[in-house]
Amino acid sequence: MTKTLTTLLLVAGVLTGCTLAPHYDRPAPPVADSFPTAPEGYATAEVKSGETRRAADIGWREFFRDPRLQALIATSLENNRDLRTAALRIEEARALYQVQRADLLPTVNANAGYTRARTTAAQAATALGQPGVTEIYEVGLGISSYELDFFGRVRSLSNAALAQYFATEEARRSAQISLVSEVAKAYLAERAYAEQYELARDTLKARESTYGLAKQRFEAGATSALDLRDNESLVAQARVAAAQLARQRAQAHNALEVLVGKPIGTIENLPEPMRLSDERIISDIPPGLPSDLLEQRPDIRQAEQQLLSANANIGAARAAFFPRITLTASGGTISPTFSGLFDAGTRAWSFAPQLVLPIFDFGRNISNLDLANVRKNIQVANYEKTIQTAFAEVADALVARGTLEDQVAGQEQVRNAEAARYELSRLRFRSGVASYLDELDAQRQLFTAEQALVQARQLRLNNAIDLYRSLGGGLQESSAVAQQGAPAQQGTVTQ
Repeated sequence: MTKTLTTLLLVAGVLTGCTLAPHYDRPAPPVADSFPTAPEGYATAEVKSGETRRAADIGWREFFRDPRLQALIATSLENNRDLRTAALRIEEARALYQVQRADLLPTVNANAGYTRARTTAAQAATALGQPGVTEIYEVGLGISSYELDFFGRVRSLSNAALAQYFATEEARRSAQISLVSEVAKAYLAERAYAEQYELARDTLKARESTYGLAKQRFEAGATSALDLRDNESLVAQARVAAAQLARQRAQAHNALEVLVGKPIGTIENLPEPMRLSDERIISDIPPGLPSDLLEQRPDIRQAEQQLLSANANIGAARAAFFPRITLTASGGTISPTFSGLFDAGTRAWSFAPQLVLPIFDFGRNISNLDLANVRKNIQVANYEKTIQTAFAEVADALVARGTLEDQVAGQEQVRNAEAARYELSRLRFRSGVASYLDELDAQRQLFTAEQALVQARQLRLNNAIDLYRSLGGGLQESSAVAQQGAPAQQGTVTQ
């Protein structure tokens, strides 16, 4: 019996190495062969650092040069609750896969039993025995309802669960990339509000000083009430701007703390921040080719693993049309006395294979196969849409890169021109050549230009972050760290 059972299991293992799942061919990317260039009249921004590596190979510590931002990103990777949930999802998917994979092997259970029964006279007459109390002791090993997977149904379900596990792992990588970029953008927003608040506060102090002088001149009869009210209005505007920016900075700080996962004030040895005008705060990256996105973007790899899972489920649906063979077997000893349980002649065994052949199920198997094919087509469309979305994100970032460089350069010229105009207006007023209204208007325009320059610099840095994220950057800490390899993109799911 033992030899027969072992032989059957070996044969089943050999025959279940294949499935009825269709051969997988990766769908062709529905995007252009190259990324679009900058709009007409704008030159494509060059990579100033001369970087030639792919974005996915550039660690976030190399890309984000601000030490304070590096510390915030490192803290968020340890404490962010969304990323922690994504990691737990991987453990959940791994456990589900192991549960499904366990069906490939028979479940062997040890069993022991004791039966005590009284036999009636009628039962004894039927069994040609004597009425009375009987006892039976038994121990043994058994296999219950093990499916011999000749047509790969269980193997297909295992492959589908494995692909879902890989997809969940890719989802965590995608969540990490998004977290790194979101922390960086939230940090830049907080820094932009901080710099604008600093400008508003300095402007408020200057205008309050100017208003004090204007009030003295008005009381001395040197200026009109109109000049005094203009000064008063400028002071009120600066106070309103400072209060608004103080509120926005505090809210940006709160949003950053949520992403970081802990109060920023509790982070030890947090460096001082760099200014947005510092070109070292973020490095440049090359765009690469659209085909690179298939390997760099975890969300694209996640969509492909979901497609592979749907493809494997078709194999399980096909196998349902074929006979299903299950095996139940047991072996052990039976004795009327406990002391004689292992004596000679007490061995017993049973072998009960069962074959179930679908004949008429009201179209259930056909409908299940149709459902599996439809779900695969849905995943194909989802995979192609993911590629298109990734291509569009990179294209938008590249198109904006050149224009934002020109916008920042132009805004710097505006700020410099307004600063020079303000100085000239002050000199002309003190020389008696121009009215005080010219100086007030120049002061107002200079404040607006300085605020707009900070916002333009933030937009340019956000664009660099968007390009880095859309190209798959943010998964590694540095280039010295070995890249965490993604599951192999093969025609079939491997174990």
